[in-house]
Amino acid sequence: MTERRNRMEIINDMLIAIQQKERIKPTHLMYKSNLSHKLLKSYLEELIDKEFVKEEVTKNNYKYLFITDKGHEFLQNFRKMKEFTDSFGL
Repeated sequence: MTERRNRMEIINDMLIAIQQKERIKPTHLMYKSNLSHKLLKSYLEELIDKEFVKEEVTKNNYKYLFITDKGHEFLQNFRKMKEFTDSFGL
């Protein structure tokens, strides 16, 4: 049985999903990140508040999410931290 993802891993998964698509609708992000609507909403609010993600609304009222430079920086640092902990078997 696999372990549950912690908060940082969920944020990492969300940012990677956004980065891979360049822009993504919230519903698609929910499926890609394997989150419930309630959890997605909670995490998205935090990511938008901390400026990791930017939300834009088109003329047709579609919402799209974009990763910001700060979000890219988080992904780089998280990857380095993961490599470091993995190298020591932690």
